Amino acid sequence: MLAIATAANCRHSRLLQGMHMPFDLSARLTERQAADLFRQRPLLQTPQGPQVRADDQELLAFCSNDYLGLANHPEVIRALQQGAEKWGVGGGASHLVIGHSTPHHELEEALAEFTGRPRALLFSTGYMANLAVVTALVGQGDSVLQDRLNHASLLDAGLLSGARFSRYLHNDAVSLVNRLRKVTGNCLVVTDGVFSMDGDLADLPALCAETRAAQAWVMVDDAHGFGSLGATGGGIVEHFGLGQDDVQVLVGTLGKAFGTAGAFVAGSEALIETLIQFARPYIYTTSQPPAVACATLKSLELLRSEHWRREHLQRLIARFRQGAAEIGLSLMDSPTPIQPILVGDSARALKLSSLLKDRGLLVGAIRPPTVPAGSARLRVTLSAAHSDAQLELLLEALAECWPQVQTDA
Repeated sequence: MLAIATAANCRHSRLLQGMHMPFDLSARLTERQAADLFRQRPLLQTPQGPQVRADDQELLAFCSNDYLGLANHPEVIRALQQGAEKWGVGGGASHLVIGHSTPHHELEEALAEFTGRPRALLFSTGYMANLAVVTALVGQGDSVLQDRLNHASLLDAGLLSGARFSRYLHNDAVSLVNRLRKVTGNCLVVTDGVFSMDGDLADLPALCAETRAAQAWVMVDDAHGFGSLGATGGGIVEHFGLGQDDVQVLVGTLGKAFGTAGAFVAGSEALIETLIQFARPYIYTTSQPPAVACATLKSLELLRSEHWRREHLQRLIARFRQGAAEIGLSLMDSPTPIQPILVGDSARALKLSSLLKDRGLLVGAIRPPTVPAGSARLRVTLSAAHSDAQLELLLEALAECWPQVQTDA
């Protein structure tokens, strides 16, 4: 009996050796750590703002997307509190059941007026808004063309739509034209307004002209442009003096310059009704808390009335770029609050981030797969809440730390 059992155990062992072991998560994690690509979440222990406490360390942060400094504004906080007292803390249901509250509706009307479009539709996140639009507008037999550096949510939406999906060269209207010649069915051309990892602007005038000539539609995700670009904060469409005939689908997020949470789509009456009827990420989810919409209405009011925030932000951007050039840093072509410092190697980017943190400054290292291989960077983001003196502290620290990283090259 012992011999039979031993033989059976040997056969079982050989069988296991030849089998694929499912879900080998440890190997995936080890591989990512070895490539200097392992990510960790800093634990924020204070509200958003320039001066924060994270991981038990007092730090001056240059890595949030609170571009206008509204995330911790006392009037926005008060609007949220009053909204919770009046409307409670939960959406209660999807918008199409009984979750579409008066604050949601008032915010949609205000965003439509702000963008100069007939209607707007509120979403819980920008990711959901992008998935909703693309998958509702195009499907099998249609085409979707996207900038190759678009946000992950847009790329995922294109893949999930079932439409013929192609990416054109970054910000290249000629590359777009070559792909427009091959489209089938309805065609949606999709681009970021401000590219989130590079900070550069989409060449909307050229892209819109070529798309219009091909009788296709343009969708712009202006997550990082709303609030910070344009004379009144209307974003990249306002910046270039374009309208609904140029950009048929306009998406914006509310968790960046607006300082609250959520997203919206603005466009024609027919577009918004189509999304309400056919956009699964809109239909099959509970609405955001109405109190958040109350807070966003207040932040929109501040965004439109306090022009000094954009003006101060533009001065900070200009001073940072001047100071960075004097240090010899490699910046990207960005006129926006996103100011990436190109490092190249992931390990060197992590070292530069660590050296700055040792000096009390928090700037995140962005590495593949978020950015292409060999283009790791420190992604400095500026806010209207930063003072001139705080920016000078960052430039002084970079001047000290950059030579130390250069010696590793």
